[in-house]
Amino acid sequence: MKPLAVSMGDPAGIGLELAARVWAERDESTPPFVLIGDPDALLRAAKRARLPEPRLRLVKSAETFVADGDALAVWPVSLELEETPGEPESLNAEAVVEAINLGVHAVSGATAAALVTLPIAKSVLMQTNPDFGFLGHTEYIAYHTQDIPWPNTRGPVMMLAGPTLKVALATIHAPLKDVPAAIMPDLIVHVGRVVGEALQRDFGIDTPRIALCGLNPHAGEDGHIGREELDIINPAAEVLRAEGWTVSNACSADALFHQGARASYDAAIAMYHDQGLIPIKTLHFWDAVNITLGLPIVRTSPDHGTGFDIAGKGVARADSFRAALTLAWDMAKRRAG
Repeated sequence: MKPLAVSMGDPAGIGLELAARVWAERDESTPPFVLIGDPDALLRAAKRARLPEPRLRLVKSAETFVADGDALAVWPVSLELEETPGEPESLNAEAVVEAINLGVHAVSGATAAALVTLPIAKSVLMQTNPDFGFLGHTEYIAYHTQDIPWPNTRGPVMMLAGPTLKVALATIHAPLKDVPAAIMPDLIVHVGRVVGEALQRDFGIDTPRIALCGLNPHAGEDGHIGREELDIINPAAEVLRAEGWTVSNACSADALFHQGARASYDAAIAMYHDQGLIPIKTLHFWDAVNITLGLPIVRTSPDHGTGFDIAGKGVARADSFRAALTLAWDMAKRRAG
């Protein structure tokens, strides 16, 4: 199988340090990957983290990758200005975006198996290009893959996955005040289809079970604390069940994430960002993975940000990035059959 493509993220953050750490600590279970980014910045990150200096093999594309246990393949994308840990530089934004674009093209062109993105800071990208206009990787990659044929229900849907919990989001980066108007029945049905298909295709679950979170406390208490469950969420669940999916009615979110409840479903769909991210980060703060469902390419990412506050200190943990590599590899293998 082709290697994974890894985009470098913001060079002032912890992304390149994570790549250097995973490479230094690699074993037979580490999937092969090509880092798309600045090779000198990678070496500087390794040095700051007091890691062994990696031997690099520069490649012209993912297609020229040749497995070599002693050298990390790097597809060079040069920074405009040498990075300063913790101090993002807008002059490097173009290189950050180019690394993502090259990764998308590599996977869509079948020269890489999947894309793993290291964290970016959207505000920094917009300083250089006010037309960037995307709330994050999820929306950006969805836009740049929208013309690639895809026979399934198209996302993007954000899912956070850990060893004991998978949570997808009906709304992603919507302000809380806008969520009630956003969660229309068609949206929930659409997200449910994307999640169900992804659980089958990408996770190998033949008959997935999906739990829907309610919006209101106690899932609305039969309409006494809001009617969104009765008027929107439950009707959407009926549509999904009519299509053959195993989907619950709206559940009280405060009782949906304890150990016993998690055994009753394969994935939950949260109505808004923090409703889903608080439980996943409570259970799997270090090893959860961010996945974009419903795309014609496989894309994962560590479930954390740029870590500007700890960049260059050598203390960043690589658990989530390592898990993102492994999950991307497993998903790509399932799609390849």
